[in-house]
Amino acid sequence: MTSRRRADELIAAGRVTLNDEPVPAPGTTAMWGEDRICVDGKEIPGPAHPVYLMLNKPFGVISALKDPQGRPVVTDLLRGVDERVYPVGRLDFDSLGLLLLTNDGEWAHRLTHPRYRVPRTYKVAVEGTISPGDIERIRTGVPLEDGFSGSAGVTLLQKKAGRSLLRMTIHAGRRRLARRTFEAAGYPVVQLIRIGFGPLVLGDLKVGSYRHLSEDEVAAARRSVGLW
Repeated sequence: MTSRRRADELIAAGRVTLNDEPVPAPGTTAMWGEDRICVDGKEIPGPAHPVYLMLNKPFGVISALKDPQGRPVVTDLLRGVDERVYPVGRLDFDSLGLLLLTNDGEWAHRLTHPRYRVPRTYKVAVEGTISPGDIERIRTGVPLEDGFSGSAGVTLLQKKAGRSLLRMTIHAGRRRLARRTFEAAGYPVVQLIRIGFGPLVLGDLKVGSYRHLSEDEVAAARRSVGLW
């Protein structure tokens, strides 16, 4: 990588070629990845092949490329992926489930930007037998230390042995929002698993495993954020 000014200097010095011909002047049009662009005879590599992965993140793994405390990170779970990919958003250390990884910056940006209101769906196990009234409170929103939680889709799936299992869909990517919302309503979270991100679903992908998204899945995600 270099600055625009430095690139102009390299062109003026005759050190840049386009398809084996000297670039005549700054502003010459080229297609990165199609035309052969060289500096001092060394070809500039084209754009990286786009990669779109879905990982079922285990408990205790960090949604980052490195961790100052030396804890395992999600890219430690990838085998045979040569491209440098990074997480799309994050899942907390103590949360599990669907995590996307990619090297497509615009795709990742739109999926996580509040403007696009991409839904995230979770399966949440909480302590206590949750009441219909508290489910309605969570649906309409509860006060948190950083503002109102906002509306959410909440469905009770099961009550058993002093615990409740629910499905929750939210449209904001605020820090630990799903977990904090239940806890603010008086129900400590025992386990939180993300099972959906926009049109993408975790399905039966095993914990700790990953897979490449299909072309249809990538296209569906792109459509959901207006990329085509």
